[in-house]
Amino acid sequence: MRIDIVSLFPDMFAIVGDLGVTGRARRLGLWSMHVWNPRDYTEDVHRTVDDRPYGGGPGMVMLAEPLERALDGALAARMRQAEDAVDPTTAAGASAQGVPGSRDAVAGGKPASDTPAPSAARAGPQPGGPSAGVPVILMSPAGRRFDQAMAQDLADGPGAVFICGRYEGIDQRFIDRRVTHEVSLGDFVLSGGEIAALACIDAAVRLLPGALNDNESARQDSFNVATHGLLDSPHYTRPETYHGLDVPEVLRSGHHAHIAVWRRQQSLALTAARRPDLLEAARGEGLLSKQDEAFLRSIGHQP
Repeated sequence: MRIDIVSLFPDMFAIVGDLGVTGRARRLGLWSMHVWNPRDYTEDVHRTVDDRPYGGGPGMVMLAEPLERALDGALAARMRQAEDAVDPTTAAGASAQGVPGSRDAVAGGKPASDTPAPSAARAGPQPGGPSAGVPVILMSPAGRRFDQAMAQDLADGPGAVFICGRYEGIDQRFIDRRVTHEVSLGDFVLSGGEIAALACIDAAVRLLPGALNDNESARQDSFNVATHGLLDSPHYTRPETYHGLDVPEVLRSGHHAHIAVWRRQQSLALTAARRPDLLEAARGEGLLSKQDEAFLRSIGHQP
């Protein structure tokens, strides 16, 4: 899986590139990350990426052209990578030349190259051309709410290009021309799209086969299809007693069938209390068994 990011703050992405589960998965070669700074695709001495909004009002608006050039650079690099995969004889030359304008995810987040290539970027893929089929995702409060299903779709595919806005917003013409998906983390506003993109990338990478030490870990997560989209059950570890609170006896019994029933019931109870909408969705899809429904009735939950 290849992730490209268009952002004014490339160094923020060293978090997922170098640390934790996502950093380990990158070192294993399960995914790659390349960050493209729109400032590298400007031609004025001030490297301008924003301007005042038409119609007046507070704040500044990100210019469409540097964003479009950076996106073209990312898409062109993806195409070169795909061509190299088909014809490995060209890979050595391409590797030696580097990827102009990109900051590849390497230890410490150092750029592979800081050389802007605006002229090359303008000649890159255009809407409806070779870039078709590559998701271009804008982190936006107007987007669809990101969820586990979207994370799984991303993990199952070849990756995407994330666009991280800043300031008051992005020129709508760039969105209309180039963005294929708008995604939101929820009903709140961040200073930019970077933190939201980090969350989406982390959610997808941990689902890649081999990213976690035990692939069953992801299957037990909240919202996972294996748990019918419900919340996960509580977890416990040593010591057996902590500040007068004991680990539930069933978890110490070693009886795996009883433990499975307990975990399912705890998942149902927690979901009914905290996210009844998830419970109703599972019920509507026919994912709750007769035993599930009987347990829910026993704790006073009514559909």
